Amino acid sequence: MSMPEPSTFPDPLIDLPADAPEQVAVLGGGCFWCVEAVYQQLDGVLEVVSGYAGGSASTANYEAVCTGTTGHAEVVQVRYDPARISFGQILKVFFSVAHDPTQLNRQGPDRGTQYRSVIFYANEQERAVAAAYIDQLNQARLFDQPIVTTLEPLVQFYPAERYHQNYARTYPDQPYVAYYALPKAAKARKYFRTPETMP
Repeated sequence: MSMPEPSTFPDPLIDLPADAPEQVAVLGGGCFWCVEAVYQQLDGVLEVVSGYAGGSASTANYEAVCTGTTGHAEVVQVRYDPARISFGQILKVFFSVAHDPTQLNRQGPDRGTQYRSVIFYANEQERAVAAAYIDQLNQARLFDQPIVTTLEPLVQFYPAERYHQNYARTYPDQPYVAYYALPKAAKARKYFRTPETMP
């Protein structure tokens, strides 16, 4: 299935306030190299860290998570300035560019629950905004298949190993990165505000 064009996605009708201090969003949409590459370049995003969430500290390592039996998902922790990019806009990028939210426990060539589409919410306000936007997208019927993104409470985020951080920028010629991550990053630059596209 081909993804709808990002320009067809509506802005969220419900969002968090723009006057809040720095915030953090934790999202999983397949391989964290791809999702990291998308968010690193957006205006208002201050830092992106690849990592794991959904399981215990004892299994928060790449070798264990790759078994698909730990409860963890590969995620990114996005630290952002709500005055420049809102939580709702981060979700818009998540659903329109970062991954295909209709794929259950898979993304591209990757298979397993560690690649599930998931939003880890830190509080009820984040959960409510995410749930409302999923409902909004379902009503807009942008996708041919239902959205399977899960909303799970964030218990703990565990940073991934150092070599996973900033991966796409460090290894742009790596075949997986070149084929899967860089096109998503390019699409984000085309449709969303980045420091390079600002006047």
